[in-house]
Amino acid sequence: MPVPGQADRRSTVLVVDDAPENIAAMAAMLKGDYRTRAATGGDAALEIARSDSRVDLILLDVVMPGMDGYEVCRELKQDPKTADIPVIFLTAKGNMEDEQRGFELGAVDYITKPFSPPIVKARLKTHLQLKGVRDFLADKSALLENEVQRRTREVRLVQDVTMLAMGSLAETRDNETGNHIRRTQRYVEALALRMKELPRFRQLLTPETIDLLVKSAPLHDIGKVGIPDRILLKPGALLPEEFAIMKTHTIIGRDAILAAERQLDASTSFLRHARETACFHHEKWDGSGYPSGLSGEQIPVSARLMAVADVYDALTSKRVYKEAFSREKAVSIIRAGSGTHFDPDAVSAFLDVEDRFHSISKEYADEGRSTP
Repeated sequence: MPVPGQADRRSTVLVVDDAPENIAAMAAMLKGDYRTRAATGGDAALEIARSDSRVDLILLDVVMPGMDGYEVCRELKQDPKTADIPVIFLTAKGNMEDEQRGFELGAVDYITKPFSPPIVKARLKTHLQLKGVRDFLADKSALLENEVQRRTREVRLVQDVTMLAMGSLAETRDNETGNHIRRTQRYVEALALRMKELPRFRQLLTPETIDLLVKSAPLHDIGKVGIPDRILLKPGALLPEEFAIMKTHTIIGRDAILAAERQLDASTSFLRHARETACFHHEKWDGSGYPSGLSGEQIPVSARLMAVADVYDALTSKRVYKEAFSREKAVSIIRAGSGTHFDPDAVSAFLDVEDRFHSISKEYADEGRSTP
């Protein structure tokens, strides 16, 4: 019995029967152990079950005028709000076909009339306990899912902050390029989104991979932190021996990111794309690039995308040793480099989204720079 002044924590049983005397008998049987609600027809039963008032279990008569118990059960199980409520059929029908039909509709038990009060109570207790276990597991599953999502957000935040911090470090060494990092990041995104529409890139350039490519793009020149100022900031063309030193920024960048990866102690790292881009974005499709002389498909896709993005930005940007090329000139040079400097598919994608490149160039223009 509930204690006066305290919340009634008893389970609520909905008794559905077209005969009021049967409802009264069942309510008297359950009195003290359960809270009961009653309905004398299918429509009323559905209305109560779908209301905001809690129903923990339904005792449902099969033979009723209008909507019979089977149809009520079918409606209950099709509604997400009531599908989890256990249904026990109460009926005078005792043949196997009737029971099978009830179970196929989603009932948890089948009690034939006349029924024994101890048997009814025992079965109610069992099914309410089972429902309690299911509800507990569902709550735990939801909590675990929320925790997984929270930790995933934290991991992604760490990834973003890590790559942003490392990219900002690279940018401080070469302030003449200004928004170069942000432009190349958006160029890579535009190229990747276009190339993923090609069948051979569809499985490779997944949304998750593109997200990592975009986030890691700012690290492509991180190795420049190891290049002496006299070379990195030289206001003019580099001598051959100076250019040889400049080319080492690819190896310096690769090794710096590799050292960070080793600290993660994981078989795969979110920094893999950053490492590949930093090391190989100066490789060329025909094998004449550096540092490893890779060619064709040997060059990681991340580096192939960055090669187009980096060269376009270099061509359309003003430097102390050169003026910015026109948009038309830059497009012409990249088109001419298809199959020699650049992956032909990357060039094709570039030509498809060149308007987007031009918009990015204007949006992230360096201060005082007029977009060609």
